[in-house]
Amino acid sequence: MWLTRPFSERSTLVFMAVLVAAMALVVAANLLIPADHPLHVSTYTVTLLGKYLCYALLAVAVDLVWGYLGILSLGHGAFFALGGYAMGMYLMRQIGDRGVYGDPVLPDFMVFLDWDTLPWYWQGFDMAGFAFLMAMLVPGVLALVFGFLAFRSRVTGVYLSIITQALTFALMLAFFRNEMGFGGNNGLTDFKELLGFNIAADSTRIGLFIASGLALGLGYVLCRAIVASKLGRVCVAVRDAEARTRFLGYRVERYQLFVFVISAMLAGVAGALYVPQVGIINPSEFSPLFSIEVVIWVALGGRATLYGAVIGALVVNYAKSVFTGVMPEAWLFALGALFILVTVLLPRGIAGLLRQRQRGDEEMQDETALTREVGA
Repeated sequence: MWLTRPFSERSTLVFMAVLVAAMALVVAANLLIPADHPLHVSTYTVTLLGKYLCYALLAVAVDLVWGYLGILSLGHGAFFALGGYAMGMYLMRQIGDRGVYGDPVLPDFMVFLDWDTLPWYWQGFDMAGFAFLMAMLVPGVLALVFGFLAFRSRVTGVYLSIITQALTFALMLAFFRNEMGFGGNNGLTDFKELLGFNIAADSTRIGLFIASGLALGLGYVLCRAIVASKLGRVCVAVRDAEARTRFLGYRVERYQLFVFVISAMLAGVAGALYVPQVGIINPSEFSPLFSIEVVIWVALGGRATLYGAVIGALVVNYAKSVFTGVMPEAWLFALGALFILVTVLLPRGIAGLLRQRQRGDEEMQDETALTREVGA
């Protein structure tokens, strides 16, 4: 089956083993090691690592369309934010006034604004299953409509990148308005419960961390399955020679649209898991700067590798956490300098450097084996 094909690849097995081992170590260090021990991992750190895993899933989604399809999307932050808002709407429905049967009626910010009825697009978000479904469907539908119009018109290259950036900027401006019913510039925050559990409890934080790791693993396997299939080979052909691929009879726009929608849905899942861990979602997540930053993660880690995108997301966000604690005003300059250095010195990213080193080790082993045969 095409979904099991990635598990025959060494890179997938190594990635999954490292991911599971790292998650197990973090959970064990939090639960089994005393709080005063140097090796203890605090709940704050667990939450921070869970946020990093969500970012890694977003980076994998971007690498799928950029690395294998050649679409440089500068608007994936919009899909990430829409998934986050879907989850935020569910969480807000858990803290509003209660109705006759104990069901949430109005979120607290609507009560503060003297709203007397719940907008129609908030209906159903008191149910977790519906909210989780919307976290995937809303970004997917937006990507479907946007991609259909763009790919059918054969908008490519830098023009498509600019349009995706304009999309996320337009959504950011819309969500800033109080009339939209999403909390305006304050966004959605002050969450209390998730599936009936206290969202601030240590056990809930650990559960969210594990869920983020599982989502990253499943998303990675799904993307590897797509890349390793005939669909993936056609996508690479479109990336390298779109006109020739069309000439061979392939409906290029269909392949582009399908992969773009899958990527958007993965970004929505990442956003949905991100929000309960950080405790807030506001229009700043739509910022075009955030989408550009995601592209830098993928460039640093290495395009068209998937695991490189994960490495880039983890490295850059860890560096951001450390750097902003020391010199917060200089972070953007450091990020820009990092992107320039990677472009000049590591055009294939960290993953490319690892591949080159592995290839060198294999060549050295071959030379050693040949020398032994000649000597014998």
